[in-house]
Amino acid sequence: MLPLSLYIHIPWCVRKCPYCDFNSHPQRGEIPEAQYIQTLMADLENLLPKVWGRPVSSIYFGGGTPSLFSAKGIDEILAGVRSRLMLEPQCEITLEANPGTVEHDRFEAYREAGVNRISMGIQSFDNALLERLGRIHNGDEACLAIEAVKAAGFQRFNLDLMHGLPDQDLAMALHDIRTALRFEPPHLSHYQLTIEPNTAFAAQPPVLPEDDALDDIQEQSHQRLRDAGLEHYEVSAWSLPGEPSRHNMNYWQYGDYLGIGAGAHGKITELSSGKVWRYGRQRHPNRYLAAQNSGEWNGEERYLEADDRLFEFFFNGLRLREGVNLKHLSERARLSQTKVQAALDEAQGRGLLVIDDERAQATDLGWRFMNDLQGIFLP
Repeated sequence: MLPLSLYIHIPWCVRKCPYCDFNSHPQRGEIPEAQYIQTLMADLENLLPKVWGRPVSSIYFGGGTPSLFSAKGIDEILAGVRSRLMLEPQCEITLEANPGTVEHDRFEAYREAGVNRISMGIQSFDNALLERLGRIHNGDEACLAIEAVKAAGFQRFNLDLMHGLPDQDLAMALHDIRTALRFEPPHLSHYQLTIEPNTAFAAQPPVLPEDDALDDIQEQSHQRLRDAGLEHYEVSAWSLPGEPSRHNMNYWQYGDYLGIGAGAHGKITELSSGKVWRYGRQRHPNRYLAAQNSGEWNGEERYLEADDRLFEFFFNGLRLREGVNLKHLSERARLSQTKVQAALDEAQGRGLLVIDDERAQATDLGWRFMNDLQGIFLP
């Protein structure tokens, strides 16, 4: 049976960051927490026939800023999920939190509600850079929030850091790395700022570091992360041995996942027919809330054709340092290896991929030119 995860989207945030292209909406007035929880449960019930009897291995609260919801609200959501779905005994339950939006004495309450992993959106510890990024916290508040997470008893937590920020130099980037490592995180996401369409930064692009400076930042940051005992297991993710994000691993290994909440996406394999179904929910919170009465949940839905499954399978899996298990082609993408053999041969011939013992893995060259490698598998 394919692994199954659950993603729960909380769409509100205090303020929209200028680089953010996620489905997030600035909070105006009181968040309709109780009504949104009722709608989430109705949304989940609508999906149950497609996954009946399948256990859930991970739950992820993303946003927006899920920590704007009370611990009581998170507890109510998880109670509703448990009453409708079977959770695996070691189910990973992650809550995204931002330093400026959580009363620090509430982390214990989130843990008591069943959350066992926190993902903290730090981005930087530099006050000037945080201001340019539109963040609502400063460096000291970020440190206090991490200390509060650890004091609340969370042994598993992630810190998000960005690099290649406006006016950031090597010394500033390495200061962020040193500060983060001081808290001994078992998991750290380290990704470069990119300018996405339909964002404030796209309309008024900031001046970003040159490519040579970005290469130096990445190379020296990665060396310090390795020296700290973290493994570079995915393009932008580092963890201690045995501590990767189980939820994200399911995405990258092309497992199934339910998505509930405004703008959430899901991918479900119909085990009887073998068809792979992808859907997206209404993006605006008001339209999503109205769907409980109208039944018009979906902003989009479709079955994936073979070429789509092929590209998605390799686009996600090749981001992992361990690469893709080619046996999963038939089990999860419902494809035979003959369908993709020409692309595999081309990638090998260009030195971007190595195939060994039923596993296709990016070489160091492929890791460096990941976009080129993934592009080989485009339809």
